[in-house]
Amino acid sequence: MLKMLLGVTLLTLVAIATADSGTKDPHYWDNHDVMVHLFEWKWSDIADECENFLAPQGYGGVQVSPPNENLIISDRPWYERYQPVSYILTTRSGTEDEFKDMVERCNTVGVRIYVDAVFNQMSALADDGSYGTAGSQAYYSIRSWPGVPYTSDDFHSSCSITDYTNATNVRDCWLDGLADLDQSTEDVREKVAAYLNGLIEMGVAGFRIDAAKHMWPEDLENIYDRLETLDIYQGFASSLSPFLYQEVIESSGEAITASEYTDLGRVTEFAHGSQLSNCFMGNNDLRWLINWGEDWGLMSSDDALVFIDNHDTQRSDSSILTYKDAKAYKMAVAFMLAHPYGTVPRVMSSFSFTDSDAGPPADTDGSILSPIFYSDNSCGNGWVCEHRWRQIYNMVAFRNAVKGTELYEWWDNESNQISFCRGSAGFVAFNLDTWDLQQTLQTCLSAGTYCDVISGSLVDGSCTGKSVTVGSDGTAYIELLTTEEDGVLALHVNAKL
Repeated sequence: MLKMLLGVTLLTLVAIATADSGTKDPHYWDNHDVMVHLFEWKWSDIADECENFLAPQGYGGVQVSPPNENLIISDRPWYERYQPVSYILTTRSGTEDEFKDMVERCNTVGVRIYVDAVFNQMSALADDGSYGTAGSQAYYSIRSWPGVPYTSDDFHSSCSITDYTNATNVRDCWLDGLADLDQSTEDVREKVAAYLNGLIEMGVAGFRIDAAKHMWPEDLENIYDRLETLDIYQGFASSLSPFLYQEVIESSGEAITASEYTDLGRVTEFAHGSQLSNCFMGNNDLRWLINWGEDWGLMSSDDALVFIDNHDTQRSDSSILTYKDAKAYKMAVAFMLAHPYGTVPRVMSSFSFTDSDAGPPADTDGSILSPIFYSDNSCGNGWVCEHRWRQIYNMVAFRNAVKGTELYEWWDNESNQISFCRGSAGFVAFNLDTWDLQQTLQTCLSAGTYCDVISGSLVDGSCTGKSVTVGSDGTAYIELLTTEEDGVLALHVNAKL
């Protein structure tokens, strides 16, 4: 590997890069922002989506499902992807060659790839000799995964996580019966780093660190310090650290806090989605969002990766908005993308489900089905594709248009109607009340006519949805009726007639 060739010099560069803010930078192209989680998509479909939709719409990156070999479980539930058998790049999403092709094609059009990296554990209890998606066997009872290989020396002693006020119990015991790797051992550190470095060399821009809360920060730091810098030949600037965002669910009264991990990279801010869901479900007035961000007890914006829902919470937490609550969900996502808090947001792209264990749409032999697309950009064949909803992809364009601006001219009606500006580049209004919003408001925009990018788009010089005329003083008459499909209106400089 490159590390072997450059030795101490590279290690020194990597140590410096890891210590700076590089691990918190997603390395987007200019005029690209927002990550989308294409949950359980095939690599070939992601490559096509980068070229045909994500890059033209200004998306910055894609989080992909774990690419390494996983245990094959009866009925093929979604969670089998989180039960590693080896680090061979063969899953239902595709082969190693298809993965490489996806990364290269997405990088070429300016869409970064982030891998969901699972190395807290190996697979859970199964019949000894059970197989993974690349044909490797798993011997759970003797803690042997020869496809890596790992042996019993590479795992913590068997115990169950029972006490979240005890950090040792949380980090050294086994989560839901999954064989818990001991990241303090040289063998595990070396093999995990080799797996991640192989992905970096293919052009991957960074990693979501699954179950980071269940690993000691000092062990993660040791692994991160072994990571190579991103390859300049994949379109990255020289000596950049890979982007790292770590899954840490912080709960009151628990021993482990997100702040233990923020020096290493970004941390997933679960409270962001739960608090905004609570507001847009109508349980907390929108007016209180006037000081949204750190004042609500959220972590620093520059430390957080923010989202409304993810693949776990949309299945396990009824207090979280999902695609199943479409109007409120689109409002919450729009607020996330319009507001300056949370410098790295991620939107979810789901498959439809009623059974929370169900895997992705598949044919009778278990092969994942490709989404099909319609003329209005929506999709089918069992896929939801929230990232293709007009109200969401047009807010990605809004976010690109207002990048680098501050929030100004907050207005509310002391209830659930609010609006604000983003510098002089954008304006957004929300109505969650049971009565209409009909108000002249300051938009901070220059005089002219703008397309509302929620109800439609700017196409060939005209608006396919509503239009708003802004006067010379920056004010405009804003109307959001309760009978409308959406409770949001958004204007920006790139949607001006």
